[in-house]
Amino acid sequence: MSQLKIIECPRDAMQGMEKWIPTEEKIIYLKQLLKVGFDTIDFGSFVSPKAIPQLKDTAEVLSEISSDDKGPNKLLAIVANERGAEDAVEQPLVDLLGFPLSLSETFQKRNTNKTIEQAFEIIGNIQAMINGSARQQVVYLSMGFGNPYGDPYNEKYILEFVEKLVGLDVKTISLADTIGVSDPDRILDAFNPLIPAFPNVEFGAHLHSTPDTSVEKIQAILDAGCTRIDSAIKGFGGCPMAKDELVGNLDTITVLSVLKKNGVGLDHFSETEFAEAEKIASEIFPD
Repeated sequence: MSQLKIIECPRDAMQGMEKWIPTEEKIIYLKQLLKVGFDTIDFGSFVSPKAIPQLKDTAEVLSEISSDDKGPNKLLAIVANERGAEDAVEQPLVDLLGFPLSLSETFQKRNTNKTIEQAFEIIGNIQAMINGSARQQVVYLSMGFGNPYGDPYNEKYILEFVEKLVGLDVKTISLADTIGVSDPDRILDAFNPLIPAFPNVEFGAHLHSTPDTSVEKIQAILDAGCTRIDSAIKGFGGCPMAKDELVGNLDTITVLSVLKKNGVGLDHFSETEFAEAEKIASEIFPD
């Protein structure tokens, strides 16, 4: 592999924080991230402010971003229903709509108050909404490496979900380790059957991990042949359900070091601008 897309995720880093991050700080941070040279910035969400109060200003943040600021970057916003998707497509700078579909029925209901069957219906409706435009839907398969509820999980089950998504014309699918249970074997077992079977699908990974296991997981993602990886500067964020304060997002700094070791190139990436983004992240997020 010579290239990989990094999806930087300030949205995931911010969404669980109780202390309000001023809108002005979010704008400054997003503008700086757009200078770095990531493929995509997962910057915000169009969901109920009651569900994610930290991101209720997503549209306001976006209103301060110009097309010149955006440059070649793609902007991704998370949506959980048709209403959120409608709000997202009203924003001309939003390229990608991320939808959280869970392999676990229990988590799907907890996360979006919908069944898996209802979630598939929403995905189909969103696809119809963006059909004919340049926008794409990215479906995140949460609980992608197992779940704590005893819900069904195996490689065949994942394959069935992907087949159904492909039937709905979804072209980008990311397996998400919501609770930090993945390891290299689970990562390879999940992706090895998928990637050869669906050559027209772009597969990615969104892992929550402890720092001491991140390198081996990132290496497994590369070995499996994924072409996109989600991360957040300094590993901020993660899922509250993990019940472990060390289980955050993959640290972008660690991702970059593993990519360099493997000779994986990044187009238009600026180390100088990245260093500046690190400084701002340190000011926004707690240690």
